[in-house]
Amino acid sequence: MMEMNSHNYDTGISSEVFTVKSSIRLLDIFNLILEKKSNAVLDLFHGLIEDGIIEKNSSIIIIGSYFTGTAIAKHLKIDNFNDITIVDIYPHLEGLINSKIGNPIKKGEYGKSEHLEFDMVDEFKDMGFSSDLNLIKNADIVIDTTGFGGINESQSQSIFCNVFLIEDPVAEDNDSLLKSKNNISHRADLVNSNHKYILKTKGLNTKTSGTMTFTIDVARQSMNALLAREGVLYCSSEMTFFEEIIFKEKDLDRFFSLIESPAIKVSTILPFDCDDVIREFIDEIHSEILIR
Repeated sequence: MMEMNSHNYDTGISSEVFTVKSSIRLLDIFNLILEKKSNAVLDLFHGLIEDGIIEKNSSIIIIGSYFTGTAIAKHLKIDNFNDITIVDIYPHLEGLINSKIGNPIKKGEYGKSEHLEFDMVDEFKDMGFSSDLNLIKNADIVIDTTGFGGINESQSQSIFCNVFLIEDPVAEDNDSLLKSKNNISHRADLVNSNHKYILKTKGLNTKTSGTMTFTIDVARQSMNALLAREGVLYCSSEMTFFEEIIFKEKDLDRFFSLIESPAIKVSTILPFDCDDVIREFIDEIHSEILIR
């Protein structure tokens, strides 16, 4: 039997069946994915600073807070960009700013089995948030993370900025309907900007690049891999339809509580550490910046 801490597993229906819990929480999966997206943006911005195109005092408008926008804003804030405003038509999503969602991850924590630690929640309290879409029209940098059904063509045409970045909501181009629905290239063409970029994230053969989509698929593919192990009876995840809780019920506190749960629980006759399997699928996800 693999040596494990007692808090990672307990007896199940009988003394011969064990329930193994991942140390990695749903929150950790969200933030490990968001870290990849945010770091790709940081690398782009560092290069633009070196080229004299932007500076740390450049005004930044991020359209959309769920969840990429919030994460990018927090990573830019910690990197000493000091003029950041998130614009979102859902006022209650301002609550994401003072949550753990999208917080930068402590260096070196990813390889540990314990909970990943997230720093600096208080650092983000002075970050701007507004539901006034007029703010998107003029800034040094505009980042559009709204994806399907987000900023429309008329609104895109009203944007004047030095640098424009848009997140591609499609991951692998494996769905013809979603591909035909995806209008980000046209939206980018309509924006008045000298420097245009696309944030692209893929790796698990998902249909979309949304952080929620990736989190669900990390859990699903991890459970499929765990089910193939000898001695495993079944496994489950604490996932539910979070979008309904966030956008219909508007109950962020409930959402924050639910994602503190272990990502996966496994019923098995031979206890083992299931975090490594989850990490393998997270590691397959990667983000890059494309020049438009």
